[in-house]
Amino acid sequence: MITIENGGDATLIAALQTRIEAQALIISQQELSLAHSRKIFERASAAARIGVWECRLADEALTWTDTVYRIFDLPVGSPVDRKTTLECYSPGSRAQLEEVRTRAIAERSGFSLDAEIVTAMGNRRWIRLTATVECEDDAPVRIFGMKQDITEEKLLSDRTRYLAEFDTLTGLPNRSVFQARLADMGREGALVLIDLDGFKQVNDTYGHTAGDICLVEVGRRLRETCRHTEFVARVGGDEFGIVVDAAIGTEGLCALAERIIGAMGRPIVSEERTFAIGASVGIATMSLSTPENIFARADTALYAAKAAGRGTFRLAAPAE
Repeated sequence: MITIENGGDATLIAALQTRIEAQALIISQQELSLAHSRKIFERASAAARIGVWECRLADEALTWTDTVYRIFDLPVGSPVDRKTTLECYSPGSRAQLEEVRTRAIAERSGFSLDAEIVTAMGNRRWIRLTATVECEDDAPVRIFGMKQDITEEKLLSDRTRYLAEFDTLTGLPNRSVFQARLADMGREGALVLIDLDGFKQVNDTYGHTAGDICLVEVGRRLRETCRHTEFVARVGGDEFGIVVDAAIGTEGLCALAERIIGAMGRPIVSEERTFAIGASVGIATMSLSTPENIFARADTALYAAKAAGRGTFRLAAPAE
């Protein structure tokens, strides 16, 4: 209670007391509202997997909200420092982070970065890191921003890209990627087309499951046979393509074709069943060809190989 010595106006005292109590009530209500808002913010942040962070540049001291601790699988409120945190980032992401951070501080700007981390519990995650540099008297004093767990988004994006670019059965690049690679081929490269001999009989006799088993094994053997410099793709049902970027010459191309035919000629054994298939190969060098022309020439050579009895290869005549 407020008292005034040597008397005083009791009415004034009562009014002051009422005002003070009213202000105290307002402050209490504001504190409750702030605590409630903070709780809502933390819940929303946790649901969206977004946390707020701040780094004081003078001593690199870090401040994190609860969600950031959870993203890194660390106890909420435990001490954190920038050096230890950096060790959680993959080497590539760490280098990118240091580069964009240094530039942002120098330019008094900000940055955004998708980075890969390994948490304290060994979980591999992707985070979206955003930051803004705050200045006082034109001098950078702190960086603050948000960290969001985008692991699920990243996995979905990677899966979508994989489905768009790769054959899901063999794991090889698909026709669209093959055509793009063909368009980028150097003038000294070559195109090798492979068509399986006897594959239709396997499909017709044993069903598509057996055919798929053969295609998976063909993809594996082609990767193994061409594991050094050649680009291998599945360009059709039982047709595969190889882009040879380097100039290996006619002798080298013939040797590659013979290795492929030999690899495809080995029986494919699966669950006590043996499948016999083979391969015919058509080859065309880039020379002065356009991508469309070299594909047509390799295709013509391929059908010439099939007409010659299959299990062999033919080289297309040089482009005029």
